[in-house]
Amino acid sequence: MDKDTIIKSAHGRAVSEGLPYAGSLTPPEADRLRQADPQAAIVDVRTKAELNYVGRIPDAIEIEWLDWPDGRVNEGFLAELKAAGVGEDRPVMFICRSGVRSHNAALAAQASGYHQVFNVIEGFEGDPDENGQRGKTSGWRFHGLPWHQS
Repeated sequence: MDKDTIIKSAHGRAVSEGLPYAGSLTPPEADRLRQADPQAAIVDVRTKAELNYVGRIPDAIEIEWLDWPDGRVNEGFLAELKAAGVGEDRPVMFICRSGVRSHNAALAAQASGYHQVFNVIEGFEGDPDENGQRGKTSGWRFHGLPWHQS
């Protein structure tokens, strides 16, 4: 799947869901987009604890959306995004555990002037299965995409 096809598919999901940002990507699409476009940034918005204990995506920019352990929105999130070199015209893909925090990060980035904002649905671990375990039915790791543990 080429870059344009991925973006068109992601945009179609956003339109059907009434989302204001550029699109919703599956984890495999996000990985293909970052391979196809060297300017595309993946921003992992999970907490440092999650990154340390659950795993990391190689070359992802790591900026907490919610502070740990308080659970408050990181007021410096957008400033940290810019400080990390993610300009408003670069494609930026947000990922978290399941796609909820990354959706909120995508909304904030889009509202602040970012033009090519995507949410990675399913997230890193995906939704829980019937036993309440994540990573068994969906998510970055489930799809066998690159990751490592600290």
